[in-house]
Amino acid sequence: MNGVDGKTAVVTGAGSGIGRATARRLAEEGADVVVADVIEERGRETVESIAADGGNATFVEVDVSDTEAVERMVDVAVETYGGLDLAVNNAGILTGFAEVTDITEEQWDTLMDVNLKGAWACMRAELDVMEEEGSGVIVNVASEAGLVGMGGLASYSASKHGLVGLTKTVALEYAGRGVRVNAIAPGPTDTNIAENMRGGVDPSTLPFDTSTMSEVPMGRSADPEEMAGVVAFLCSADASFITGVTIPVDGGQAAD
Repeated sequence: MNGVDGKTAVVTGAGSGIGRATARRLAEEGADVVVADVIEERGRETVESIAADGGNATFVEVDVSDTEAVERMVDVAVETYGGLDLAVNNAGILTGFAEVTDITEEQWDTLMDVNLKGAWACMRAELDVMEEEGSGVIVNVASEAGLVGMGGLASYSASKHGLVGLTKTVALEYAGRGVRVNAIAPGPTDTNIAENMRGGVDPSTLPFDTSTMSEVPMGRSADPEEMAGVVAFLCSADASFITGVTIPVDGGQAAD
């Protein structure tokens, strides 16, 4: 079977958006899912929705910038389901549009702690288990902003460019150890983070073009389930010879 049936998965940021859709998709395909989120109410709602559809899921409250909390998250997967086969590092934040000189040090550090340090912390803990087991798949959720520059998103774009580079490097390090590491780069998607992107500073007031965030060749934004489908593919045996890549899932924006 080419799916993820019988596997154990961890999905961070699984309380909403792409994370929730991914957790649900993996559970639908037969995986036992550890639903990780910093907001307990949202995470438990995801678990309940999975259970209502007959799937298996467990919630763990995790701030991915806290390395000890991340290690506990992986321990929960091992203790509850006996191991760790799949990991989707999706948790991320966006603090709105701002010109680079208007970003405060606190805003920069907070975003990097979650988006980049958090992904590193997750992979470090996940890889310890996967290497011991001799197999595993990691999918990081980057962004179209990790492939091209975007005015008004200096800290976010830097964090996602860093995540793309981190994905490539870890993939090379673990290619001979049975672990595949890839990423997806979502374009505009109907999620909470997209709402945050439209909030805060009005892009029209900035002295640079931010229109690339809304101009999609396919003429629409994506549903979170469309991202989840690509993640599920990368987690499956159908992607067994794919590692170290970042797949744009952006309606053609990266090709424009």
